[in-house]
Amino acid sequence: MTKINKQTASMLTRDGIRLDADIYYPDTDTDLPVLLMRQPYGRAIASTVVYAHPTWYAAQGYIVVIQDVRGRGTSGGEFQLFVHEVADGIDTVNWVSQLPGSNGQVGMYGFSYQGMTQLYAASANLPALKTICPAMMAYDLYADWAYENGAFCLQANLGWAVQLAAETARLKGDAIAYQILYTASRDLPFYNPSSKFIESLNKYAPNSFYYEWLNHPEPGDYWQKFSPNLDGVDLPMLHIGGWFDPYLRGNLRLYKDMANRSKFPQHLIVGPWAHLPWGRKVGARDYGTEAVSSVDRLQVRWFDQFLKGIDSELLHQPPVYLFEMGSNQWRYFDTWLSDNQKSYCLSSTGLASVRNDSGTLIPQSESSDPLSVLSAATDVFVHDPWRPVPALGGHAAIPAGSFDRSTLDSRTDVLTYTSAPFADDLSLMGDVAVEVFCHAEQLSFDLCAVLSEVFPNEIVYNFTQGYATVSLGQETKPVRIELQPTCIKIANGNRLRLSLSAACFPAYPVNPGTGVSSAAMSLMEAQIITLTVNCGGNLISKVLLPIT
Repeated sequence: MTKINKQTASMLTRDGIRLDADIYYPDTDTDLPVLLMRQPYGRAIASTVVYAHPTWYAAQGYIVVIQDVRGRGTSGGEFQLFVHEVADGIDTVNWVSQLPGSNGQVGMYGFSYQGMTQLYAASANLPALKTICPAMMAYDLYADWAYENGAFCLQANLGWAVQLAAETARLKGDAIAYQILYTASRDLPFYNPSSKFIESLNKYAPNSFYYEWLNHPEPGDYWQKFSPNLDGVDLPMLHIGGWFDPYLRGNLRLYKDMANRSKFPQHLIVGPWAHLPWGRKVGARDYGTEAVSSVDRLQVRWFDQFLKGIDSELLHQPPVYLFEMGSNQWRYFDTWLSDNQKSYCLSSTGLASVRNDSGTLIPQSESSDPLSVLSAATDVFVHDPWRPVPALGGHAAIPAGSFDRSTLDSRTDVLTYTSAPFADDLSLMGDVAVEVFCHAEQLSFDLCAVLSEVFPNEIVYNFTQGYATVSLGQETKPVRIELQPTCIKIANGNRLRLSLSAACFPAYPVNPGTGVSSAAMSLMEAQIITLTVNCGGNLISKVLLPIT
């Protein structure tokens, strides 16, 4: 067994800030490539919530460097969210490439913030950085992280802001603020937080990014300056995502961009995972032994290929490997499928908010004239901000994953549209969307769309969903919601269901209906919203399914 030596070392950035790192060396006289992770949670954690410990990676023949970013762990300076990661990333890659025992070849790995630090470093086109393995991160910070289709990702953003602020309070030795924030993290104050909580968060959230994000509800220059810029950058990349991860949009946006223009291999792996952990059980579902993460071994094969020149046989297989829920097996594709959407149309007797058998999904292909099989009806439901439809699983809620939502679908503020039982298995792989003709009298409203598999025993398991904020005037055309991409096999005899609601709280804030941003809203101002959805006639609402 290879002996691994660990040491702590420091470097200075161009502006004189000390950054500390743990370095894991295999006991060998051979010069080795370097694997680098830059992270803000204390380097001892080393993202072991999803990855093997650095000693394991070192034992595979690599020098492994886990660094505290500026202002975190024991590193010096002030932590400002994403602000210094390009310059510090450049300085760090250059430093680790010249470490004793390094052969000058550097690869990076890590997920979430650690995925972002890879992109920031890669944006500089550094000669020493040969490959990266970005996992569960944003390519567009606005659209992939902070907001989803114009809706603020409340639960994830507030939870993260509290975590970072609590860590800052701990590092500064402020026990009172730390206790307030720690307590709040166990019961997040989504409405009317106490003054002590606001004071503590404002004091220790880096640059109060949480409130800055709330106060920038539209894309623009504010977001552009923080989003990674990979124009002109080309590296082999292993892209890693999860079907229930909130940042899958960013993974796929980056993968599609790079696959379309890169001269280097771009591989994509997506498992049935939430943000963490990456195991076989997500929510209430068990996806079997095949779902247990193979990312560590896969990354080593990737690094062997591009840092050591070893033929690891990865390039002999299709570059897209996706876990197919339902069959609970991995499937391999030559590319991400993008032109395979087929329409299922919404039909109703007008009681889809009351009876689960009123709203139906009908394949558009069943009739050359879909109007002949679709009843022209409207479904009306009322959103009450006093009792908003709660979040349950999916990619944006905590906990994430698949749960039985049959109770939620029985609420009268949820519309359901269910297909007939399938005679054959239905395989879906790719991008999912819904187009819904709907309107409300208020200045704005939200629309949540959830797709589920309905089993013969009436258990209803969600597998993908999406969310959007709609403003007055947009309802003259269908509201289009891009759902989380998916890969699933729905077994014969089971049915498909679309559920529509006007809230998914606290994954997203309750829309007040006033046209005012949720940042400026108080609970008392939130209005009751009556929503009308059109089915059939000249206004055909539909689900666009990626059928393979």
